[in-house]
Amino acid sequence: MTKKILMAACLLGTAPLAMADEVKIGVLLGYTGPIETVSPNMALSAELAMSEVSESGAFLGGSTATSVRADSTCIDSAVATAAAEQLVTSDKVAGIVGADCSGVTGAVLQNVARPNGMVMISPSATSPGLSDAEDDGLFFRTAASDSRQGVVMADVIMERGFKSIAITYTNNDYGKGLSDNLKAAFEGMSGEVTLMASHEDGKADYSAEIGALAAAGGEVLAVIGYLDQGGLGMVQAALDTGAFETFAFPDGMTGDSLLENLGDDLNGSFGQSPGTDSAGAARLAELATAANFDATTPFAAETYDATALILLAMQAAGSSSSEDYKAHVLAVANAPGEEILPGELARGLSILAAGNSIDYVGASDVELIGPGEASGNFGEYEIRNGERVIVRYR
Repeated sequence: MTKKILMAACLLGTAPLAMADEVKIGVLLGYTGPIETVSPNMALSAELAMSEVSESGAFLGGSTATSVRADSTCIDSAVATAAAEQLVTSDKVAGIVGADCSGVTGAVLQNVARPNGMVMISPSATSPGLSDAEDDGLFFRTAASDSRQGVVMADVIMERGFKSIAITYTNNDYGKGLSDNLKAAFEGMSGEVTLMASHEDGKADYSAEIGALAAAGGEVLAVIGYLDQGGLGMVQAALDTGAFETFAFPDGMTGDSLLENLGDDLNGSFGQSPGTDSAGAARLAELATAANFDATTPFAAETYDATALILLAMQAAGSSSSEDYKAHVLAVANAPGEEILPGELARGLSILAAGNSIDYVGASDVELIGPGEASGNFGEYEIRNGERVIVRYR
């Protein structure tokens, strides 16, 4: 950087930006495993934000942002930890978008991010336990905690006139956390939970689990699992035996593959997943369509936003070092400042370079609260004619 640029930066009261460089961002998602059909659009959303920033020429003195993908598997903490370690030590990433599922996210946070001082922003890890995790100011998430989703899910079920439910949950941090919150919220509304029982992923036969739930009764089976694994198996077993006809689905069960597998058999079932009908969501959908992918799928908006927050925080700090930019994530995500939507990252970068503030609204109406997590917006849907139809946003 020349002395003239340094002097100009000082006169403007801003930190001098780094020389042009390649800034690598890890995209740690479950490209294999129980959410493998959801992850591709999440990754493409992250890379869309990186392309937008790189093409602007305004990022850290003309630097570019480059994606490095790594597989979390969603469920294998040892594999996810090893993948994250490689991102940090071999690939030399400057930040991590991910991980995705709650258990692997917690493992990566404690075993890789904290020891290496690496910022990570998860677009989809929702376990309430992550709210209290020791993180050294390095961990954020653009998805709401399941402490909120549990209340929303209970509201949706109750408002549809159902007074008793059975709950099956995948036996991990995500499943246990959301099922506990759903049970507490539903019973707090004077509803009855007939049985809450776990299931394991990867089994060929779920008839025993369904038999126990059917014996306990309930008007609806709430399936807190994964659409490409045990959750699908539980629903299929329930349909095969006639034990349940109506299902309530959370975010982990929301995706096209569930409908492709079961179609009209799910008519009348319902659920909720992160989403909003905001201008930012519509804008991202347009940008993604032009880039030949679908950003209306679960957590795609949150992934674009997680990536954008990392890049904008770097710009605010004038540095791609986690130690420098971690303190800027909350500032760029929240008011005060000029609102920034998808497709407007170049404008956000320029505003920050001039020493002014932005309020990154993004595609998911980002507002980070408490320990750096999203307040959260959800789209309630029901399944009609084998298709998912949004009923309202909450």
